[in-house]
Amino acid sequence: MAEEGSSEKRRALLRELTEHFFGSSARTATEDTLYGAVLTSLAAEMETAVRAELSARFAHAPDAPHALIRRLAHDEAAVAGAVLATSPVLSDEDLLGVVRAHGQDHLRAVSARPSVSEAVSELIVERGDDETLGALLRNDGARLSRKSSEAAVERARVNPALHEVTVSRASLPADLLNEMYFVVEARLRTRILEQNARMDPALLESALAAGRARIATDDGALPADYAECSAYVEELKAAGQLTPQMLARFLRSGGTTSFLIALAQLSDIDFHTARQIVDRRELDALAVVCKSADLDRALFLTYAVVLLNDDGDAMAKAHSYARMYAELTREAALRTLRFWRMRRGAAAA
Repeated sequence: MAEEGSSEKRRALLRELTEHFFGSSARTATEDTLYGAVLTSLAAEMETAVRAELSARFAHAPDAPHALIRRLAHDEAAVAGAVLATSPVLSDEDLLGVVRAHGQDHLRAVSARPSVSEAVSELIVERGDDETLGALLRNDGARLSRKSSEAAVERARVNPALHEVTVSRASLPADLLNEMYFVVEARLRTRILEQNARMDPALLESALAAGRARIATDDGALPADYAECSAYVEELKAAGQLTPQMLARFLRSGGTTSFLIALAQLSDIDFHTARQIVDRRELDALAVVCKSADLDRALFLTYAVVLLNDDGDAMAKAHSYARMYAELTREAALRTLRFWRMRRGAAAA
Protein backbone atom coordinates (compact mmCIF):
# COMPACT_ATOMS: atom_id res chain seq x y z
CA MET A 1 0.00 0.00 0.00
CA ALA A 2 2.92 2.36 0.75
CA GLU A 3 4.03 1.96 -2.85
CA GLU A 4 0.60 3.00 -4.10
CA GLY A 5 0.87 5.73 -6.74
CA SER A 6 -2.04 7.77 -5.38
CA SER A 7 -0.91 10.39 -2.87
CA GLU A 8 -4.42 10.36 -1.38
CA LYS A 9 -4.15 6.63 -0.65
CA ARG A 10 -0.67 7.06 0.86
CA ARG A 11 -1.98 9.90 3.04
CA ALA A 12 -4.87 7.72 4.17
CA LEU A 13 -2.44 4.91 4.97
CA LEU A 14 -0.20 7.27 6.91
CA ARG A 15 -3.09 8.45 9.08
CA GLU A 16 -4.45 4.94 9.52
CA LEU A 17 -1.04 3.62 10.54
CA THR A 18 -0.55 6.53 12.96
CA GLU A 19 -3.90 5.79 14.62
CA HIS A 20 -2.97 2.12 14.79
CA PHE A 21 0.40 3.01 16.45
CA PHE A 22 -1.21 5.09 19.18
CA GLY A 23 -4.04 2.58 19.60
CA SER A 24 -1.80 -0.41 20.33
CA SER A 25 -1.14 -1.04 24.00
CA ALA A 26 2.05 -3.04 23.57
CA ARG A 27 4.50 -3.53 20.72
CA THR A 28 7.53 -5.68 20.18
CA ALA A 29 10.89 -4.21 19.15
CA THR A 30 10.40 -5.66 15.69
CA GLU A 31 7.01 -3.97 15.36
CA ASP A 32 8.51 -0.65 16.48
CA THR A 33 11.17 -0.98 13.79
CA LEU A 34 8.55 -1.71 11.15
CA TYR A 35 6.39 1.23 12.23
CA GLY A 36 9.45 3.50 11.99
CA ALA A 37 10.45 2.21 8.55
CA VAL A 38 6.99 2.49 6.96
CA LEU A 39 6.06 5.83 8.58
CA THR A 40 9.39 7.34 7.58
CA SER A 41 9.00 6.10 4.01
CA LEU A 42 5.46 7.45 3.76
CA ALA A 43 6.31 10.81 5.35
CA ALA A 44 9.16 11.41 2.90
CA GLU A 45 6.74 11.80 -0.01
CA MET A 46 4.00 13.75 1.77
CA GLU A 47 3.51 17.51 1.43
CA THR A 48 4.70 19.85 4.18
CA ALA A 49 1.31 20.19 5.90
CA VAL A 50 0.98 16.41 6.31
CA ARG A 51 4.54 16.04 7.64
CA ALA A 52 3.95 18.91 10.07
CA GLU A 53 0.78 17.18 11.30
CA LEU A 54 2.75 13.96 11.77
CA SER A 55 5.48 15.83 13.66
CA ALA A 56 2.96 17.42 16.02
CA ARG A 57 1.28 14.07 16.63
CA PHE A 58 4.49 12.21 17.53
CA ALA A 59 6.34 15.08 19.25
CA HIS A 60 5.29 14.18 22.80
CA ALA A 61 5.30 10.38 22.44
CA PRO A 62 8.07 8.83 24.56
CA ASP A 63 7.91 5.63 22.49
CA ALA A 64 7.79 7.25 19.05
CA PRO A 65 9.92 5.46 16.42
CA HIS A 66 13.42 6.90 16.62
CA ALA A 67 13.97 6.70 12.86
CA LEU A 68 10.82 8.71 12.19
CA ILE A 69 11.59 11.39 14.80
CA ARG A 70 15.14 11.78 13.56
CA ARG A 71 13.87 12.11 9.98
CA LEU A 72 11.35 14.77 11.02
CA ALA A 73 14.00 16.63 13.06
CA HIS A 74 16.05 17.15 9.89
CA ASP A 75 13.02 18.25 7.85
CA GLU A 76 12.26 21.89 7.04
CA ALA A 77 11.61 24.12 10.04
CA ALA A 78 7.80 24.07 9.75
CA VAL A 79 7.91 20.30 10.16
CA ALA A 80 10.89 19.88 12.47
CA GLY A 81 9.88 22.49 15.05
CA ALA A 82 7.48 20.33 17.06
CA VAL A 83 9.79 17.34 17.54
CA LEU A 84 12.87 19.50 18.12
CA ALA A 85 11.14 21.45 20.86
CA THR A 86 9.60 18.56 22.76
CA SER A 87 10.40 15.03 21.60
CA PRO A 88 12.01 12.99 24.41
CA VAL A 89 13.19 10.47 21.83
CA LEU A 90 15.95 12.72 20.47
CA SER A 91 19.36 12.15 22.03
CA ASP A 92 22.09 14.76 22.51
CA GLU A 93 23.86 13.25 19.53
CA ASP A 94 20.71 13.75 17.42
CA LEU A 95 20.35 17.35 18.57
CA LEU A 96 24.01 18.20 17.99
CA GLY A 97 23.64 16.85 14.46
CA VAL A 98 20.64 19.10 13.83
CA VAL A 99 22.34 22.19 15.30
CA ARG A 100 25.41 21.62 13.12
CA ALA A 101 23.42 21.02 9.93
CA HIS A 102 20.54 23.51 10.00
CA GLY A 103 19.70 27.18 10.37
CA GLN A 104 18.41 29.49 13.08
CA ASP A 105 14.79 28.26 13.07
CA HIS A 106 15.98 24.76 13.95
CA LEU A 107 18.35 26.13 16.60
CA ARG A 108 15.58 28.17 18.20
CA ALA A 109 13.33 25.10 18.37
CA VAL A 110 16.09 23.14 20.13
CA SER A 111 16.67 26.10 22.47
CA ALA A 112 13.07 25.84 23.66
CA ARG A 113 13.32 22.20 24.83
CA PRO A 114 12.38 21.53 28.48
CA SER A 115 15.98 20.47 29.05
CA VAL A 116 19.04 21.39 27.01
CA SER A 117 22.42 19.91 27.94
CA GLU A 118 25.60 21.96 28.32
CA ALA A 119 27.06 20.40 25.17
CA VAL A 120 24.06 21.33 23.03
CA SER A 121 23.84 24.80 24.59
CA GLU A 122 27.51 25.44 23.87
CA LEU A 123 27.04 24.68 20.18
CA ILE A 124 23.92 26.88 20.04
CA VAL A 125 25.82 29.78 21.63
CA GLU A 126 28.56 29.26 19.06
CA ARG A 127 26.32 28.98 15.98
CA GLY A 128 23.20 30.88 16.96
CA ASP A 129 22.40 34.48 16.14
CA ASP A 130 21.32 36.92 18.87
CA GLU A 131 17.64 36.01 18.55
CA THR A 132 18.51 32.35 19.06
CA LEU A 133 20.78 33.24 21.98
CA GLY A 134 17.89 35.14 23.55
CA ALA A 135 15.65 32.08 23.23
CA LEU A 136 18.29 29.92 24.90
CA LEU A 137 18.88 32.37 27.77
CA ARG A 138 15.14 32.66 28.31
CA ASN A 139 14.93 28.89 28.89
CA ASP A 140 15.79 28.04 32.51
CA GLY A 141 15.90 24.39 31.47
CA ALA A 142 18.93 25.08 29.27
CA ARG A 143 22.17 24.42 31.14
CA LEU A 144 25.11 26.65 30.22
CA SER A 145 28.71 25.94 31.14
CA ARG A 146 30.87 28.73 32.55
CA LYS A 147 32.51 29.12 29.13
CA SER A 148 29.13 29.43 27.37
CA SER A 149 27.83 31.87 29.99
CA GLU A 150 30.87 34.09 29.49
CA ALA A 151 30.43 34.02 25.71
CA ALA A 152 26.72 34.83 26.07
CA VAL A 153 27.38 37.80 28.35
CA GLU A 154 30.06 39.17 26.00
CA ARG A 155 27.46 39.25 23.23
CA ALA A 156 24.68 40.53 25.46
CA ARG A 157 26.75 43.48 26.65
CA VAL A 158 26.74 45.01 23.15
CA ASN A 159 23.13 44.18 22.24
CA PRO A 160 20.40 45.96 24.24
CA ALA A 161 17.85 43.42 22.96
CA LEU A 162 19.61 40.80 25.11
CA HIS A 163 19.98 42.88 28.27
CA GLU A 164 16.76 41.95 30.03
CA VAL A 165 16.81 38.25 29.21
CA THR A 166 20.42 38.02 30.42
CA VAL A 167 19.81 39.87 33.69
CA SER A 168 16.68 37.79 34.28
CA ARG A 169 18.46 34.44 33.84
CA ALA A 170 18.26 32.73 37.23
CA SER A 171 21.38 30.59 36.83
CA LEU A 172 23.70 33.32 35.54
CA PRO A 173 26.86 33.44 37.72
CA ALA A 174 26.87 36.47 40.01
CA ASP A 175 30.08 37.98 38.64
CA LEU A 176 28.75 37.79 35.06
CA LEU A 177 25.45 39.32 36.18
CA ASN A 178 27.34 42.25 37.65
CA GLU A 179 29.35 42.68 34.46
CA MET A 180 26.04 43.71 32.90
CA TYR A 181 25.49 46.51 35.46
CA PHE A 182 27.22 49.33 33.59
CA VAL A 183 25.64 48.59 30.22
CA VAL A 184 21.96 48.12 31.14
CA GLU A 185 19.27 50.69 31.85
CA ALA A 186 18.40 51.89 35.36
CA ARG A 187 15.47 49.48 35.76
CA LEU A 188 17.73 46.48 35.16
CA ARG A 189 20.46 47.91 37.36
CA THR A 190 17.96 47.98 40.18
CA ARG A 191 17.14 44.34 39.52
CA ILE A 192 20.84 43.42 39.68
CA LEU A 193 21.18 45.24 43.00
CA GLU A 194 18.13 43.42 44.33
CA GLN A 195 19.61 40.07 43.34
CA ASN A 196 22.90 41.03 44.98
CA ALA A 197 21.04 41.93 48.16
CA ARG A 198 19.42 38.49 48.31
CA MET A 199 22.75 36.69 47.91
CA ASP A 200 24.92 35.55 50.77
CA PRO A 201 27.57 38.30 51.17
CA ALA A 202 30.46 35.84 51.27
CA LEU A 203 29.29 34.10 48.12
CA LEU A 204 28.74 37.41 46.37
CA GLU A 205 32.20 38.70 47.24
CA SER A 206 33.75 35.42 46.14
CA ALA A 207 31.90 35.58 42.83
CA LEU A 208 32.84 39.21 42.22
CA ALA A 209 36.48 38.51 43.06
CA ALA A 210 36.46 35.66 40.55
CA GLY A 211 34.96 37.96 37.95
CA ARG A 212 37.49 40.71 38.57
CA ALA A 213 40.35 38.22 38.31
CA ARG A 214 38.97 36.76 35.06
CA ILE A 215 38.54 40.16 33.43
CA ALA A 216 41.94 41.37 34.56
CA THR A 217 43.58 38.17 33.32
CA ASP A 218 41.83 38.46 29.95
CA ASP A 219 42.86 42.06 29.37
CA GLY A 220 46.42 41.51 30.54
CA ALA A 221 46.12 43.42 33.83
CA LEU A 222 46.90 40.18 35.68
CA PRO A 223 49.42 37.53 34.64
CA ALA A 224 48.13 34.44 32.87
CA ASP A 225 49.00 32.18 35.81
CA TYR A 226 47.22 34.37 38.37
CA ALA A 227 44.22 32.08 38.96
CA GLU A 228 46.38 28.98 39.34
CA CYS A 229 48.86 30.68 41.68
CA SER A 230 46.08 32.27 43.72
CA ALA A 231 44.48 28.86 44.29
CA TYR A 232 47.85 27.44 45.40
CA VAL A 233 48.48 30.32 47.81
CA GLU A 234 44.99 29.84 49.28
CA GLU A 235 45.76 26.14 49.82
CA LEU A 236 48.98 27.03 51.66
CA LYS A 237 47.14 29.62 53.74
CA ALA A 238 44.43 27.12 54.72
CA ALA A 239 47.11 24.61 55.73
CA GLY A 240 48.95 27.22 57.82
CA GLN A 241 51.99 27.06 55.52
CA LEU A 242 51.90 30.58 54.10
CA THR A 243 54.94 31.87 55.97
CA PRO A 244 57.53 34.56 55.21
CA GLN A 245 59.99 31.73 54.55
CA MET A 246 57.63 30.34 51.91
CA LEU A 247 57.69 33.74 50.17
CA ALA A 248 61.48 33.53 49.98
CA ARG A 249 61.14 30.07 48.46
CA PHE A 250 58.74 31.46 45.82
CA LEU A 251 61.28 34.12 44.86
CA ARG A 252 64.21 31.71 44.64
CA SER A 253 62.26 29.26 42.46
CA GLY A 254 61.03 31.95 40.07
CA GLY A 255 57.44 31.86 41.33
CA THR A 256 57.00 35.62 41.01
CA THR A 257 53.20 35.59 40.73
CA SER A 258 52.84 33.39 43.82
CA PHE A 259 55.26 35.66 45.70
CA LEU A 260 53.27 38.76 44.78
CA ILE A 261 49.93 37.21 45.75
CA ALA A 262 51.35 36.01 49.06
CA LEU A 263 53.04 39.35 49.76
CA ALA A 264 49.78 41.17 49.07
CA GLN A 265 47.93 38.87 51.46
CA LEU A 266 50.58 39.08 54.15
CA SER A 267 50.59 42.87 54.19
CA ASP A 268 46.98 43.51 53.08
CA ILE A 269 47.89 45.52 50.00
CA ASP A 270 46.56 44.93 46.49
CA PHE A 271 48.29 42.76 43.91
CA HIS A 272 49.07 45.67 41.58
CA THR A 273 50.87 47.63 44.30
CA ALA A 274 52.90 44.54 45.17
CA ARG A 275 53.79 43.97 41.50
CA GLN A 276 54.81 47.60 41.03
CA ILE A 277 57.16 47.35 44.00
CA VAL A 278 58.82 44.21 42.68
CA ASP A 279 58.86 45.15 38.98
CA ARG A 280 60.48 48.50 39.71
CA ARG A 281 62.67 47.06 42.46
CA GLU A 282 61.44 49.67 44.90
CA LEU A 283 63.23 48.13 47.86
CA ASP A 284 62.34 51.03 50.14
CA ALA A 285 58.66 50.35 49.46
CA LEU A 286 59.25 46.63 50.04
CA ALA A 287 60.79 47.59 53.37
CA VAL A 288 57.58 49.41 54.31
CA VAL A 289 55.52 46.35 53.43
CA CYS A 290 57.75 43.93 55.30
CA LYS A 291 58.06 46.17 58.36
CA SER A 292 54.28 46.60 58.54
CA ALA A 293 53.99 42.80 58.56
CA ASP A 294 56.62 42.77 61.34
CA LEU A 295 58.99 40.53 59.37
CA ASP A 296 62.49 39.84 60.54
CA ARG A 297 65.21 41.97 58.94
CA ALA A 298 67.00 38.85 57.71
CA LEU A 299 63.93 37.89 55.66
CA PHE A 300 63.71 41.34 54.15
CA LEU A 301 67.40 41.10 53.28
CA THR A 302 66.75 37.73 51.61
CA TYR A 303 63.99 39.24 49.47
CA ALA A 304 66.20 42.19 48.54
CA VAL A 305 69.17 40.05 47.52
CA VAL A 306 67.03 37.76 45.35
CA LEU A 307 65.32 40.71 43.65
CA LEU A 308 68.67 42.37 42.97
CA ASN A 309 70.49 39.16 42.01
CA ASP A 310 71.43 40.32 38.50
CA ASP A 311 72.84 43.60 39.77
CA GLY A 312 76.62 43.55 40.14
CA ASP A 313 76.37 45.63 43.31
CA ALA A 314 73.44 43.65 44.75
CA MET A 315 74.97 42.82 48.12
CA ALA A 316 76.09 46.38 48.83
CA LYS A 317 72.68 47.76 47.91
CA ALA A 318 70.89 45.10 49.94
CA HIS A 319 72.96 45.95 53.02
CA SER A 320 72.16 49.59 52.50
CA TYR A 321 68.44 48.77 52.43
CA ALA A 322 68.87 46.57 55.48
CA ARG A 323 70.21 49.56 57.44
CA MET A 324 67.25 51.59 56.27
CA TYR A 325 64.97 48.74 57.35
CA ALA A 326 66.45 48.78 60.83
CA GLU A 327 65.83 52.52 61.11
CA LEU A 328 62.25 52.36 59.83
CA THR A 329 59.71 52.14 62.66
CA ARG A 330 56.75 49.84 62.36
CA GLU A 331 54.41 52.72 63.25
CA ALA A 332 55.68 54.76 60.30
CA ALA A 333 55.34 51.74 58.00
CA LEU A 334 51.76 51.08 59.11
CA ARG A 335 50.83 54.74 58.67
CA THR A 336 52.24 54.72 55.12
CA LEU A 337 50.42 51.52 54.32
CA ARG A 338 47.10 53.09 55.33
CA PHE A 339 47.45 55.61 52.50
CA TRP A 340 48.21 52.81 50.04
CA ARG A 341 45.07 51.02 51.12
CA MET A 342 43.06 54.20 50.70
CA ARG A 343 44.40 54.43 47.14
CA ARG A 344 43.43 50.81 46.55
CA GLY A 345 39.90 51.47 47.79
CA ALA A 346 39.55 54.53 45.56
CA ALA A 347 40.82 52.57 42.56
CA ALA A 348 38.36 49.75 43.24
CA ALA A 349 35.49 52.22 43.54
